[in-house]
Amino acid sequence: MNSPEDTINQRISTRLRIERESRGWSLSELAERAGVSRAMIHKIERGESSPTATLLGRLSGAFGISMSTLIARAEMQEGKLLRREKQPVWHDPQTGYLRRHVSPRSDLPIDLVQIELPAGSDVPMPASSYALARQLIWLQQGELVFVEGDTRHNMRAGDCLELGPPNDCRFINETAESCVYLVVRLNPSAA
Repeated sequence: MNSPEDTINQRISTRLRIERESRGWSLSELAERAGVSRAMIHKIERGESSPTATLLGRLSGAFGISMSTLIARAEMQEGKLLRREKQPVWHDPQTGYLRRHVSPRSDLPIDLVQIELPAGSDVPMPASSYALARQLIWLQQGELVFVEGDTRHNMRAGDCLELGPPNDCRFINETAESCVYLVVRLNPSAA
């Protein structure tokens, strides 16, 4: 019987192969784009080796998606409808930040992620998080301060912001209430 860790590793292996094949890439082409050996990718896709976080970061970067998107796609079931109870959720134990991957697994070059940011939270994100995609932040509830480099954006419910060129950023909730926002991420290289 497989452990939950073995099962997710098998799903990640399968997802890597699907991502590569959906782009029409050979093992050699992915290896070149990711800076990873062809033999290692072959072993991972066949389930003979478990990928490290560093390796997954390189592979997901080559696909133009984040590592969390790659993992979420591996965890999600097939189908065009992703019911709320099946949406992958990640909780940050340090800040209480709650991340829900909303969009179904698809070959569409877009991902939707809903974030609930608790009162008083300040979450920094490095520029590398935005290097391979264009993103919008659409504030659904509450207030959010989004700091993009030296620019501070004070957002209220209903506001939508297009992120500029990759820059170190901070998501800050200065209020006494949680805020909820949707991140719309376009992965142009996946198109």
